Amino acid sequence: MSLVLGAFTMGLILALLSLGMLISFRMIKFTDITVDGSITLGAAISAVFIVRGWLPWQVTLLSFGAGACAGMITGLLHTRFKIQEILSGILVMTALYSINLRIMGRSNIPLLDVNTVSSGMEGCLGKIAGGAARMNILGWRVPTGDLAVFITCCLITVVIAIILGVFLLTHFGTALRAAGYNPQMVRAQGINNNTMVVVGLALANGLVGLSGSLLAQYQGFADVQMGIGMMVWGLASIIIGEVLVGRDSIGLSIVGVILGTILFRLLIAIALRWGLNPNDLKLVTALFVFIALVAPVLFKSFGNKFSGGLRHAEN
Repeated sequence: MSLVLGAFTMGLILALLSLGMLISFRMIKFTDITVDGSITLGAAISAVFIVRGWLPWQVTLLSFGAGACAGMITGLLHTRFKIQEILSGILVMTALYSINLRIMGRSNIPLLDVNTVSSGMEGCLGKIAGGAARMNILGWRVPTGDLAVFITCCLITVVIAIILGVFLLTHFGTALRAAGYNPQMVRAQGINNNTMVVVGLALANGLVGLSGSLLAQYQGFADVQMGIGMMVWGLASIIIGEVLVGRDSIGLSIVGVILGTILFRLLIAIALRWGLNPNDLKLVTALFVFIALVAPVLFKSFGNKFSGGLRHAEN
């Protein structure tokens, strides 16, 4: 049960990362590599300020703002200075590595015996359990702390998903999505397409920074290397979500991303339990994304050939 609960908790935290990438990759059609740096930025800020005694919720919101600033800079480099999309993200991501080191002061900061966003929920569950360290959930003895983190992350993710869904259906949100699908039409309507790109990247990386904050608080440390490969992780989650529920509407896309992230994390957790070398995790993730990207094309090609063969046989 601890394996499943941990996988679900991690999936919910990384779902915020995937939602951010849904905005940048799918909606405004921007290949944003800033993600690998902004998630570490959120974790670094959370670790430093929580250790200094700041309230966890304040630190979490600050991480969102820091990630949004990183995304905004990437957008400005592309729109104002006409730097290519990928290169803009690479420049900001590279700069963030040094910035994160400056913020942290060292490569790793442990978060031991400090309050986190789930501390309040843990206190409530402790009172319900009568001070016991474990609670009985469906016949399983679950640590109270782990359950508190899961409930807190679930509430945060659900609230943000609802707010994001409502926002994307507003006039401004519709304009933001249209900026990615049809920039010429947006400009014809008198909307500044560059502004939509900057706002979209700021919102996307704000969610990524928020994910980094929760990830550091859940894992109990922030590390300057923790963002490596996160962009591929988010992309894999988006692809799985689209396979599960499609992307016919905003609501389905958001739900699919959350479910895809949880499922992907659960599969990784099971693979690690079965003996997968942790050093091979990034390689396995990259191979999975490759298969997920190529499989639909192969199936479509096979289906067209099969249909063509049937028509030829009938003739």
